[in-house]
Amino acid sequence: MIEVKDLSKHYGENMALSHVSFSAGENTVIGFLGPNGAGKSTTMNIITGYISASEGSVEIGGHNTLDEPNEAKKLIGYLPEIPPLYTDMTVEEYLNFVYELKKVTLPRKKHLKEICELTRITNVSGRLIANLSKGYRQRVGIAQALVGNPPVLILDEPTVGLDPKQIIDVRNLIKGLGKNHTVILSSHILPEVQAVADRIIIINKGRLVANGTPYELEHGEHKGEQKTVVRIEGNPNEVGKTLRDIQGVLSVSNYGQKEPGVYEYEIDSCTGVDPRRSVFGIASKRGWPILSMASNEFSLEDVFLRLTGSTYISDNADASYVKDGARK
Repeated sequence: MIEVKDLSKHYGENMALSHVSFSAGENTVIGFLGPNGAGKSTTMNIITGYISASEGSVEIGGHNTLDEPNEAKKLIGYLPEIPPLYTDMTVEEYLNFVYELKKVTLPRKKHLKEICELTRITNVSGRLIANLSKGYRQRVGIAQALVGNPPVLILDEPTVGLDPKQIIDVRNLIKGLGKNHTVILSSHILPEVQAVADRIIIINKGRLVANGTPYELEHGEHKGEQKTVVRIEGNPNEVGKTLRDIQGVLSVSNYGQKEPGVYEYEIDSCTGVDPRRSVFGIASKRGWPILSMASNEFSLEDVFLRLTGSTYISDNADASYVKDGARK
């Protein structure tokens, strides 16, 4: 349904996108994940025809967006990060306006009624958009994207600023839309993408760095590898060097001092290697107190960390990323 080939975008000497290629089939949800400023919105804007690419091509349902822009755009419903709402209109007036703007030929009353029921905004259809909550405004934004029943939906950061309940409601809606539409969901929030996406594309600094199902990303390159996080009191240079010398250890990262004299280390080890007993034995022999230690397999968050050099930090409903080494 969507074919993106070798897409690049330059702003002067700044490379916003560099040779990005991917495809999306029918009736699927593609999660487009990356830190803020990675190039997600630029990609969405090129796919929808809002801006042009410096290089490469985009096809929607076999229509090239440069050669057949009108035919391609007819197949797309778009929700930008800031929904294009006219707040002085009621919900009903606004959807009728969008219906006319898109020159939709489907039976108006039946079509708009179905959209309102699907997005669960029937009960606010007579209210001014200005008086709606953030969650309902996002629903109205998704409703306008559905007008005309386009096979492709592009949703850019659809849950930003919503409370936890609103986020869950929008996630469930997006999941349902994926049964009858090709949905591209752009987000910097890992749980949002993980909860709804059939495939995940990770983009960093304008480059596509991963493309696969959540299972493939979690169990691909690092399948079976262990991650052990330990807090040890002792000289960080000596501790770090000693941990790296343990058989089966691939790498050791120092996440800094967490309390006076106590440092946190992340130990990545080979398949089948659990370094905890070795760490405990060495620390005991050297007189280094261990304050905590836990081990588990690599998660999607760990994959994201390795591919982007950032780590995910959850803060209730929202999320952000910090550079490696700044973990709290």
